[in-house]
Amino acid sequence: MRYRRLGSTGLRVSEIGFGAWGIGGVANGAVGYGPTDDQQSCAALRRAFELGVTFYDTADIYGFGHSEELIGAALTPVRSRIVIATKVGFLEPDGPQDFSPRHIRDSLEASLRRLRTDYVDLYQLHNPPTDHLVKDPEILDSLSDLRRQGKVRAIGVSVRSPEDALVAIRRLGFSAVQVNFSMVDQRARANGLLALCAQEDVGVICRTPLCYGFLSGEYSPDRKFDASDHRARWPMEQLARWAEAPGLFAEAVVRTNETPAQTALRFCLSYPSIATAIPGMLTVAQVDENIGASALGPLPDAALAAVEAVYQSHEFFVGKAFTPTG
Repeated sequence: MRYRRLGSTGLRVSEIGFGAWGIGGVANGAVGYGPTDDQQSCAALRRAFELGVTFYDTADIYGFGHSEELIGAALTPVRSRIVIATKVGFLEPDGPQDFSPRHIRDSLEASLRRLRTDYVDLYQLHNPPTDHLVKDPEILDSLSDLRRQGKVRAIGVSVRSPEDALVAIRRLGFSAVQVNFSMVDQRARANGLLALCAQEDVGVICRTPLCYGFLSGEYSPDRKFDASDHRARWPMEQLARWAEAPGLFAEAVVRTNETPAQTALRFCLSYPSIATAIPGMLTVAQVDENIGASALGPLPDAALAAVEAVYQSHEFFVGKAFTPTG
């Protein structure tokens, strides 16, 4: 496992992190990636640590707290050796949000209890409307207060779009941003966000590096998802387009002894401003596969250029780009 600085936050993280939305499962009526097995999830968390993963990204809305509970249960013995990031803001998945100072404080206390810790390494606002943050400085002031109290080591923001990330950096001064980025979603490169983050020493957390699992190459174009899986809400045309994407990129990258998922992760890690990519992992087998990408290193320059060319010559979104809770 290789490690990188998370911008100017003072945090050092594994370049493959553990995306913990999925392990929240359907607890408390949540909709994520379908039902999960808690024992299997805890085994995956522990296996990730054994293989060098130090960054674990969750949110209070994942399983309505269940994801945080599992991280607390599985990783408390190694708390001082890991970096835990969680988020605040959603009251319902893709529904109402609350970024009031009181809600932020109360939500952090609840997250700390579930995580079995007295501090969070990175506390992130969860897909906030950036104009709201600009108009209401008390939101960021409340986060700064929590950092001064020692309950939060660093502050970040998970954004709805790469355009929101530009505002978060230029107007709000965030030093860590979480954004969608993958072979099929290169907007953060195209709009100059990755270059700006490198210039301003802002750490980038790469969300959905496997495009909700589609870049693993395991889904057929006619795959149907259960109602407990948020992907069931998307148009079949969109799902089919993403399912076909691995075949297009296979022509751009000659793979030897690596899986499509590992190639997709290597692509993300080819950009120095990306501190960590956080694929969702539900099983030990998925952990083993995804973490193997770190040892393979970034893609060669020619392969990286070929992937960018495929992206530029194809349209991977049907209509407006998706910005789900994750």
